[in-house]
Amino acid sequence: MKEVSHRERSLPHGVIQKLLRIAEEEKNIISLGPGEPDFEMPAPLLRKAHQILNNHKKNKVTHYAATQGVPELRQELVKKLKKRNKITARDNEVLVTTGSQSGLFASLLSALDPGDQIIIPNPGYMAYLPETNLVSGVPVFAKCTEKEDFCIHAESIKNNVTKKTRAILINTPSNPTGAVLSKKQLEEIADVAVEKDLYVFSDEAYEDIIYDDKKHISMRSLNGMKDYAASFYTFSKSYAMCGFRLGYCCGPKEIIEAMGHSLHYMTISAPHISQLLAIEALKMKRKYINNMVKEYDRRRKLIVPRLNEMGLTTAMPSGAFYAFANIQNFSKNSAKFAAKLLRKSKVAVVPGTEFGKHGEGYLRFSFATDYRLIKQAMNRLEKFIKKKQYR
Repeated sequence: MKEVSHRERSLPHGVIQKLLRIAEEEKNIISLGPGEPDFEMPAPLLRKAHQILNNHKKNKVTHYAATQGVPELRQELVKKLKKRNKITARDNEVLVTTGSQSGLFASLLSALDPGDQIIIPNPGYMAYLPETNLVSGVPVFAKCTEKEDFCIHAESIKNNVTKKTRAILINTPSNPTGAVLSKKQLEEIADVAVEKDLYVFSDEAYEDIIYDDKKHISMRSLNGMKDYAASFYTFSKSYAMCGFRLGYCCGPKEIIEAMGHSLHYMTISAPHISQLLAIEALKMKRKYINNMVKEYDRRRKLIVPRLNEMGLTTAMPSGAFYAFANIQNFSKNSAKFAAKLLRKSKVAVVPGTEFGKHGEGYLRFSFATDYRLIKQAMNRLEKFIKKKQYR
């Protein structure tokens, strides 16, 4: 019997897909697992989608778009980057991608040769490791600790740099921890990148989902980072457009061109209809995003205190829509704890080990879930703990 490649067999097989399947099949399960908004795409975009399809011959939406992106969309992105991210970009420094994840994958293809190293936060977004493996790169993990608010620090990065290091990957706001890097922290990382002549790939998917007095700062906006930093964005989180698979990247001309070559052979282009919708999204009033963030904040202020009251130490996240809870008072094995919680209490969460070895002892709770369901899930979790069903 023929086998698939060793590369494929060596990829981690996570529990997210399993959780989603179980939650779909068993309607009594409350899922706090998914990493996507539970909101519908804003009504103006739904109306625009109908208009685009009704005029498909005029706008050629059933045909491929240019690999780098529809010109009008790229022009709007240049304006958005200037206004909201403080990034001055030229047209040839912007690339439209099929979601930000395909952009990140293309950046690794373009920057790493087999055996080259990239520094990755740990715990960190679960796709970073397998994407690095798929391009035959070598991941080097920078530990992010609860004591330091799970922020990746310049000192940790610098200590992990070798002659084979080619890039640093950062994520702010962070999935799974909700950590938001300050300007000072970003500047210190930028200093390491310049000193060591490294790319910085900055995953900024949750740029608009920020709480309290925190501010999102794009790595590429910092002085001196034009030749080093590439920032990655998506329409999935800010506009609840996950199913339309659209993202974009702004970076040095040479890496953007190389990524464009790779993406041409991966996807040819991002979905044409999604790009036309994105033009409309960028012109919409901010109230749609603000309303979503306001509701996320309401949920955040429900779930985090409840978790802490139960003894699951949880820092208040500054961004994204995740609570990263410490379960070490009850279990040292997050996968077993999550499995028992699902089986006995019908609550689905993601074990911290999905985000790297330094995620062990934690669970990720997504509050991109209806407020009422979060309350029910917390009540079930409280009973689960009181009855010591985690044993």
